Amino acid sequence: MNQPRRARRTGRVRGRALLLFRLARQDIRHHFAQAVLLVVAIAAATAVLSLAFALNGVNTNPYQQTMAATKGPDVVAQSGNNPYTGVTSPGDLAALVALNHAPGVAAHSGPYPIVGATGPVGPVMRSADTVTSVQVEGRGPGVAAVDQPEVTDGTWVRPGGVVVERSFAEAANLRVGQTITLNGRPFRVVGFAVSSAFHGFPGVSLIWATDAAARSLATKADPVSYISNLKLSDASPRALNAFVNAYGLKYNAPANTTRPFLTPWTETAYSDASFLRTDQSFLFTGATLLGLLALASVAVLVGGRLAEGTRRVGLLKATGGTPGLVAATFLAENLFLALIAALAGLLAGWGAAPLVSDPEADLVGTPGAPPLTLSMIVVALAVALTVALASTLVPAIRAARMSTVGALADAPRLPKRRDSLIQLSRKLPVPALFGLRLVARRPRRAIFSAASIAVAVMGLVAALAIHAAVDNKLSLLRTGGLVNPDVPRAEQVLTAITIALVTLAALTVIFAAMATVLDARRASAVTLALGATPQQVRTGLIMAQVIPALPGAILGLPLGIGLFKVAAHGLTGLPPVPWLVGAVLGTVLVVAVLTSVPARIGLRRPVAEMLQTDAA
Repeated sequence: MNQPRRARRTGRVRGRALLLFRLARQDIRHHFAQAVLLVVAIAAATAVLSLAFALNGVNTNPYQQTMAATKGPDVVAQSGNNPYTGVTSPGDLAALVALNHAPGVAAHSGPYPIVGATGPVGPVMRSADTVTSVQVEGRGPGVAAVDQPEVTDGTWVRPGGVVVERSFAEAANLRVGQTITLNGRPFRVVGFAVSSAFHGFPGVSLIWATDAAARSLATKADPVSYISNLKLSDASPRALNAFVNAYGLKYNAPANTTRPFLTPWTETAYSDASFLRTDQSFLFTGATLLGLLALASVAVLVGGRLAEGTRRVGLLKATGGTPGLVAATFLAENLFLALIAALAGLLAGWGAAPLVSDPEADLVGTPGAPPLTLSMIVVALAVALTVALASTLVPAIRAARMSTVGALADAPRLPKRRDSLIQLSRKLPVPALFGLRLVARRPRRAIFSAASIAVAVMGLVAALAIHAAVDNKLSLLRTGGLVNPDVPRAEQVLTAITIALVTLAALTVIFAAMATVLDARRASAVTLALGATPQQVRTGLIMAQVIPALPGAILGLPLGIGLFKVAAHGLTGLPPVPWLVGAVLGTVLVVAVLTSVPARIGLRRPVAEMLQTDAA
């Protein structure tokens, strides 16, 4: 007895699953463009979020490759550079020499003289385009056992010739063969090089010269200090910390200390990855914006499809479909599309990570593909399913609760008639009156449209605020006007996020307008039959979208400023007032322009044909 009962139960489950699959497949076929937009909306958010997480896996790869190519040090020891007391001690050089032979040191190079590391300004470099202060390190012509900079262009140092760190050379617009001056003395740029001992520009503006040339640039204000590069027998994080604590400068060191200042390679690698952390902060903010916009966009799509498919819900119930089956039909279709979007977004973010994490000019090597971790997969699936479920659950429950007769009638909500409203409407022109009537007939759709516009404007205002504030955060104010190379990288990420936001919002407006035009076919035909001109009806359809768009755009203004303050990761400042006003007015204008196209297309059919449609 149990086996036949179990078989019947299994058969019913399979039958329901097959029915849900066929209903979902048919609905996707009939609304293919809307299904694509749903996938794109959710995939955009998951792609940006996956990209932000994926960057965690590629932070150190280029630095490690640079260490291998340059015999990079595990620890850099520097004398005369007490960042806590600002005191240079005569015994510093002896302390460096002794440190080179300390227990745990497997190899070393130096001490090398360096000028500009402790002074208030440093040697002044002048070129055809730039005047700025630099640091000059003295080196010999041979190959160092530890920290031999990798020459990427030209040759190594020689008398009268200097080698410029590559990221600084790019920022200063230098070229091999060019003549520069250091404290008024001419030198020829004979090469560019990279090193893992220092964080590149803007952390350090480094030039290598011969030992004698570097010493000759010292002044009373900028005396010679010294640097040693150490390779440890054990470079694990615990051993590094123990070595630095045992031999390095302490925070409360006395003013006459002879201890050098030690920088482990982990700190330098962390500084070199600062541009990735900046990109990540913007990507997390962009993912938040795109996720909110995707939520509003999917809600508009699902709400529009429910309004369009109300009669279909009635037919499904009339043929024996239960409320649970109706709700499951809506949920299954959109959750299936959300899974596709999550997969697409995950692969897109994972594939784009090496492009975004391309190392700066102070490093060599390539970042490689990040690991596709379980956390990335879980986050992408969670975001996609949350967006789909949150935007679909309420329409699905509303569809399940509809009565069969009411769903078959598909009657829109009739606006309440009040004498005051009637008196006011009599003074309105025909387009405004028609647009207000359409908004009143479908208030939920108007609310969804306003919410979508509010989120779009919120994202646009936040992006504008970040664009306005990024230079305040990242620009390096130096003589000669050199700018942090992180600025253009951050601007590129922001521009891509802004384009995605604007594109997604525009597509949502178009589909919302199409749903309004389709739903208003009968009302438009009646208005035309009563004597209104096609231009008046088209303007009324545009007004039906502009009316909710205006308060939505205004609401998005403070929301965008608030989101910027919460999620901008330390950035300060706001865009100019004309930018904010232009964002609101421009959004409303774009909504009107985008709505005009489906409005014009929807009114091409004859009035008699539109009156015969089943749409209410």
